[in-house]
Amino acid sequence: MPAKAINLNKCGAAIQITRDLVVGSVVLVRNQRNIQISARIVSQLTSTQGISTYGIEFVENQDKAGNFWGISFPSNADERIAPSPMTARSMPATRRQN
Repeated sequence: MPAKAINLNKCGAAIQITRDLVVGSVVLVRNQRNIQISARIVSQLTSTQGISTYGIEFVENQDKAGNFWGISFPSNADERIAPSPMTARSMPATRRQN
């Protein structure tokens, strides 16, 4: 059954499909290069006008899933945590009124 993958990430995607799927079930997903991978339906995100959107996560090992979409995602070692804007500036002191 044809589906459209949106919001791609290295662990899965959101898919839009005109069929009801069961959360927790495992489906085969095939990309445009005709490569298949198993994915679990983790949630139903929306359902409007006969099209349902589901969140899926790959159940295969990360090596096989890592290049499924044909996109280079950053590795965990490349991800940097930016300081929060709230921690970068000082907050003004407030005076307690009696």
